[in-house]
Amino acid sequence: MTKTSIELQDLRKRIYIKAKSDKTWKFWGLYVHVCKRETLQAAYEMARKNKGAPGIDGVTFASIEEGGVEGFLESIREELVNGTYLPTRGREKKLDKGYGKTRTLKIPSIKDRVVQGAIKLILEPIFEPDFQDGSYGYRPKRTAHQAVHRVSEAIVEEKTRVIDLDLKAYFDTVRHDILLQKIAARINDKKILRLIKLILKTSGKRGIGQGGVASPLFSNIYLTEVDKMLEKAREVTRRGKYTHLEYARFADDIVILIDDHQKWDWLVQAVNQRLQEELAKLDVAINQEKTKIVNLAKGEKFSFLGFDFRQQITLKGKKRASYTPTMKARTALTRKIKDIFKRTRSQPIKGVIEEINPILRGWTNYFRIGNSSHSFGYIQNWVEKKIRRHLMRSCKRKGFGWKRWSSQWIYASLGLFKDYQIRYHQLAKVSPTQ
Repeated sequence: MTKTSIELQDLRKRIYIKAKSDKTWKFWGLYVHVCKRETLQAAYEMARKNKGAPGIDGVTFASIEEGGVEGFLESIREELVNGTYLPTRGREKKLDKGYGKTRTLKIPSIKDRVVQGAIKLILEPIFEPDFQDGSYGYRPKRTAHQAVHRVSEAIVEEKTRVIDLDLKAYFDTVRHDILLQKIAARINDKKILRLIKLILKTSGKRGIGQGGVASPLFSNIYLTEVDKMLEKAREVTRRGKYTHLEYARFADDIVILIDDHQKWDWLVQAVNQRLQEELAKLDVAINQEKTKIVNLAKGEKFSFLGFDFRQQITLKGKKRASYTPTMKARTALTRKIKDIFKRTRSQPIKGVIEEINPILRGWTNYFRIGNSSHSFGYIQNWVEKKIRRHLMRSCKRKGFGWKRWSSQWIYASLGLFKDYQIRYHQLAKVSPTQ
């Protein structure tokens, strides 16, 4: 939940209630709320909490706080009120996706992050009521774990034919005119629309910058009609509490699961066709090489949100979902930790452990809801060996020092992360209230 002032919380709640009760209402007079000091303050606090590197201007949170946050926010407010605010282009940072591929993030300046955060705070409660149940990416009180649970429940219900959809360079190809039309369908405020247009232009003629604070909201707005189509298909196949189709979307990662019974063969083709039609309206291309239809009942698998999903039969003959960390996710972790060991080759081991522990904790906290015991065992052993090699190198010796240092000593005395327990996923109650 976004922590904001009581006045801002009340405003967001009132906007949400109105947007939910009247889906045709067009909101006006919003720009003044974006410019308010409490909105900008809340947006700054969100940006500060998320930390992040400086933008192209090189300005850091430390330098802002040294010069005074109040003056920094007041200067932004004045530019917005006077209509002189102009966003700068994001600083490009390439992330290694593995297999020789990279993803380019466009990191806005802190100033631009504050403005985008203010826009998000005011616009989010307007569009939240339009978003569908199967959409989980970057929404209030919704998580990737909930999306994983939704998919696993569908597999248990024998929805084992899966359309694993891959969108080609989605964030880079979003059309600004279509996105602005979708926003204008609910926003009747020329100043807001002008501000959004300025922000979009920093990404070029098309696309929304990955790394922008408002980009996830824009992404969800753009794909809402696709979600609505899938939701309608889900309801058409409903028989009481049971449906023959399920779907989940997290940003541009989409999977559709369909009943394995042959009577629903037509549904696979029909949904696939409708997907192509809806995406064509948005001028979004499907990556035909990566998009596939798999059948879990035949031993096939698919990947979603870092997990490989399969169907398994228990010893009692019951069918269940098995989801394990993908090899790509495991390799990305070991590569990251390897880089730390290379960089800290001559440093004391406790400093190295302080650096890798948060990474291990974050990775295991994400994957511990799945059938991750084997992967966790591999990672734990691999990290311990790395620690031992580092210790032996500092003693100018070879090997792993199994007799010199016990595993208990490494975890108890050095404080190496050791919580690799699997935990059942506790579903948080999904509520759209802001």
